Amino acid sequence: MIAALGLLAGSTLLFAYAHSLPTLFAARMLQGAADAMTWVVGFALIADLYGEHERGRAMGLTMAGSTLGFIVGPFFGGWLYEIGGIRLPFLVVAALAAINLVVFAVVTPETAREPSTGSMWEVLRLRALAICALVVVAGAATGAMLEPVMPLRFASRLGLGPRQIGALFGAAAAASGAMHPVYGYFSDRLGGRRLMLAGLFGSAAMLPALNLAAGFGSAAAVMILMWMVFGMFVTPSLTYFAQLASRAGIAAYGVVYGVYNVAWALGLLAGPALGGFFFERIGFEKLTVGWSALLFAAAFVLARLRTD
Repeated sequence: MIAALGLLAGSTLLFAYAHSLPTLFAARMLQGAADAMTWVVGFALIADLYGEHERGRAMGLTMAGSTLGFIVGPFFGGWLYEIGGIRLPFLVVAALAAINLVVFAVVTPETAREPSTGSMWEVLRLRALAICALVVVAGAATGAMLEPVMPLRFASRLGLGPRQIGALFGAAAAASGAMHPVYGYFSDRLGGRRLMLAGLFGSAAMLPALNLAAGFGSAAAVMILMWMVFGMFVTPSLTYFAQLASRAGIAAYGVVYGVYNVAWALGLLAGPALGGFFFERIGFEKLTVGWSALLFAAAFVLARLRTD
């Protein structure tokens, strides 16, 4: 994690002083590598430092912090750009990464655990985890599909402008972020799998309800409910991955969350492409109904999953 934060600070500085396209490309590649490292190692550290009945709370707080960053980041980035030019936002982010590195090195406790056991092959051969990874692909694709499609729907059907659409997504993200710690708390007490199922079934039921939006107020209501329900899938899925691995005797949490992040990334790649393709050909109503059927199928697969 310390190396990832150092790489993030360095790549962000490279962005600030880049004067050519190849330099920008290199900076973005390095920043992407740092991002991947922090997500994988961060979740692995949580799984390593917290027991099975504490991970949900820790994962929920982590996801709440991540969501808050996505909400306030564009606002502060634009504000810094206006007062200090193009370099200032990058310099501030690099400084924050450096401060975070120092704090992390000082505060994070050393663990006296034995080296983790389990290879990539062992993780991928775990049937329950492989099936759960496919469910994660479907879940990630759902959120990614809605992000490009919903603005088109709101603009064409409801006549909403960019500011109103941005407000809708901001409100939905804020509501989702507030619920992550709640879902983490109940994941520890009810189990990640149960909440994942509730999130999948709830999201499948909410997708067609997005067609009920008839104005800004109703659009805000269905968007907030959709994102709140979808969050019930996200945080519990993180805890359930670690649970599946530990019960199978695999303690290589870095490998486990590497698989999780690959599954999530595949969903992020497929969702917008599939959503845009079907939106143009069959329309929003049929798209939401068809995608709802996909989530119901994923929920039934997860419900029938045997982990013994």
